[in-house]
Amino acid sequence: MILGALSSGSLAVDMYLPAFPRIAKELGTSIGMVQFTLASFVLGLAAGQAFWGTLSDHVGRRRPIFAGCALFSCAAVACAITHNIHTLITVRFLMGFGCSAGIVVCRAIVRDMFEGVEAAKFYTMMMVAMAVAPIVAPLLGSMLLTYFNWRAIFWFLTIFGVLCLAGVLRYCPETLSREERMRGHVGDVFRGYGRVLTNRCFVAHAMAFGCTSGILFTYLSSASYLFIELFRVPVAGFGLLFATNSIGFYIVSQLNHLLLRRFTSGRLVRGAIWIIIFGAMLLTGCTWTGFGGFPLFFAILFICFSSLGIIFPNAAAITMQPFAAEAGSASAVMGIVQYMIGSIAGSLVGVFQNGTALPVSIQILCFGLAAQGILLLYRAAPGSR
Repeated sequence: MILGALSSGSLAVDMYLPAFPRIAKELGTSIGMVQFTLASFVLGLAAGQAFWGTLSDHVGRRRPIFAGCALFSCAAVACAITHNIHTLITVRFLMGFGCSAGIVVCRAIVRDMFEGVEAAKFYTMMMVAMAVAPIVAPLLGSMLLTYFNWRAIFWFLTIFGVLCLAGVLRYCPETLSREERMRGHVGDVFRGYGRVLTNRCFVAHAMAFGCTSGILFTYLSSASYLFIELFRVPVAGFGLLFATNSIGFYIVSQLNHLLLRRFTSGRLVRGAIWIIIFGAMLLTGCTWTGFGGFPLFFAILFICFSSLGIIFPNAAAITMQPFAAEAGSASAVMGIVQYMIGSIAGSLVGVFQNGTALPVSIQILCFGLAAQGILLLYRAAPGSR
């Protein structure tokens, strides 16, 4: 549960989305400038991956997580007391940088402890905590905004960061012994990354994982517009619908335990991506013709989003499997790919917005096809397992 909480950056994103108009009004700026605070947070998540991953391979797992939690909490305090949008953008970057420590190092911890199917099962267990955040975050954020101003959200995140730090100190042992830690100079670090990047299995599955993350960020970036502006869902209902999709993601991720008894992680990933592709094709047809209206649109979107609950834990297990000594570096590269593609996906939503849901449907389809195409090319290559 602690590792899942540390890996859940969505709490720091989803909670303050409903507060954008209030932040813009109080700080005397535009919604567009406030949106930069989200972009800077995601950029911090991507930038921090390499730093924390490399550091954890050299000094162990506990100290980087401790430092990341401390930075996250301090940045949250700065967010809560700032009165300048530019300061808010800057400290949100630092907040994302600190948050990335939990994401990247927790994957390395699991790799230290488990391999293969057991690792996939443990990643699935982590989904319990990771899935709670996007379920409760929009509801909790709306509730805080009902009784307090937007700064209360960041005070809550400060407390959350401190609790994570306390959980690490109390319950998380060091999983990388001194004998297993990487030694040497900067050249050794680059050679470690070179070993990661020249592993075809890693590259293929990391890129496929990144493309499926693009599906997630496409949804996150467009959800409020699609539900509230396009389909006229009441603001109060937005949090409920958002939570419903997250519950579907959680339920499917827990079914992964049972599916792993009969299927390999690779087969499950490919099967789930096919589901997303066929779902996105139906979604595109529905948005093109208007058939089924919002109920059918949401039902198909629910299936596509829920399928990510199978892809994420299994893709993480496959990607991390070839590495032991470079687990931190491998996790870092995986995270960089994930959040860079995710940030691109979020930007494309705005670029191709035309007042309908069609661009979002097509974007989900394209990312699904890209993920499956990468895996098919990998399997067709000589010597691939």
